[in-house]
Amino acid sequence: MKTKLILSSVGVVLLASTSCAKQKNEQPNIIYILADDLGYGDLGCYGQEIIQTPNLDAMAANGMRFTQHYSGSTVSAPSRSALMTGLHTGHTFIRGNKEHKPEGQHPLPAGTYTLAKMLQEAGYVTGAFGKWGLGYPGSEGDPNNQGFNEFFGYNCQRLAHHYFPDYLYHNQQKIILEGNQGLKKEQYAPDIIQEKTLEFIRTNADKKFFLFVPHIIPHAELVSPDDSIYALYKGKIQEVKSYKGVDSGENYKKGPYGSSQYPRTDFAAMVTRLDMHVGQIVAELKRLGIENNTLIIFTSDNGPHREGGADPDFFGSYGPLRGYKRDLFEGGIRVPMIAYWPGKIQAGGVSDHISAFWDMMPTFQELSGSKVKVRTDGISLVPALLSKKGQKTHPYLYWEFHEQGGRIAVRKGNWKGVKLNYAKKPNAPMLLFDLSTDLREENNIANQYPEVVAELEQIMKESHEPSKVFNFGSPTIIQ
Repeated sequence: MKTKLILSSVGVVLLASTSCAKQKNEQPNIIYILADDLGYGDLGCYGQEIIQTPNLDAMAANGMRFTQHYSGSTVSAPSRSALMTGLHTGHTFIRGNKEHKPEGQHPLPAGTYTLAKMLQEAGYVTGAFGKWGLGYPGSEGDPNNQGFNEFFGYNCQRLAHHYFPDYLYHNQQKIILEGNQGLKKEQYAPDIIQEKTLEFIRTNADKKFFLFVPHIIPHAELVSPDDSIYALYKGKIQEVKSYKGVDSGENYKKGPYGSSQYPRTDFAAMVTRLDMHVGQIVAELKRLGIENNTLIIFTSDNGPHREGGADPDFFGSYGPLRGYKRDLFEGGIRVPMIAYWPGKIQAGGVSDHISAFWDMMPTFQELSGSKVKVRTDGISLVPALLSKKGQKTHPYLYWEFHEQGGRIAVRKGNWKGVKLNYAKKPNAPMLLFDLSTDLREENNIANQYPEVVAELEQIMKESHEPSKVFNFGSPTIIQ
């Protein structure tokens, strides 16, 4: 399949020239780039040996790479809710993927205080470009109602399974993509969204801005334009079998994944395309002369998926960890995080500080100068980012997952406790691992440390606030 490229460049772009424009703001611009289902081991700087990610590798070389950063959850919507609210999944409102018909997901309530609202109040222009999934169009959870001045992309995360959609949203207006009507595949959504992302940066270069980029790559479906990026891998990666998806009929473009003749090749090309988009953002900041006053954070919403023909085992997408998306083992929730801020963040830094999505609320609050009192489970990462003393640490991290029988996990220091099938057997024995000696969580040592098990059990009980909407074992639909 060939498609017309919307973007003018497909190469490495981190070395673009800069203009002499001046940033007038004391507080930094903040750009938060969220990959979709990118595993801990999918980037070169985290050990990937097949897929090329030169721009992100350069960001890590000139910034800081975190080795113990965790997503908000192991699937899309609750992970984003934890990010936006600064609350873990025992406290945040959205705790699972729950559908709203005909399109969209269960919304964040109107009174939710998001980090976007906080930054708006601190004088930032806010924009979100990509996949939302925290409220159906026009609902109280719509991004325009949750602190974003501008939104462009997929409101519904289920429709984001299709990379050549009939339409995208600009705020609450449908933007029809004529090149994708019927069975046509001419307008690749990630490229369209990227153009709007760069336009937002250009439009607001002389202001303080918060740019949220919840990318849809590399979530299934697996499809990549047949261009110079695809050519890097075409015929060079061993394929085992093709993937037969839904390519026509009533359900086409409503959520089912499309077919991929070469799924491994498509996946690799998609990740490299994501890398290119990140490089273009950095290049635009340099051209505008605002790179030195802009913090970029790049991470992923959860671990690697196995849908749509994806093969995380082939790529080693989970790195040295165990588990995939939907697991609360490390591979499902430990994700790459790169922080880049020239002149502020030490080049080539590596941090083993234990952090999570809910840390972004207090981190961005400190950077923005906001003084509002916010309920949060997070801790500001500013000392770690700037290599300063005084970085506080979490007493523990907590996750709950509302699919596959219900799952709970706690990390306290190097101890990791996991409960499976919690909805049916809340009193079932805990799995206990020592991550300092057993990173892959292969040796359950619960019987050896009953006092640790008791402590983690108590944390699990205290960390969960009941929800009328998201109960363990409640029905959820594909994300």
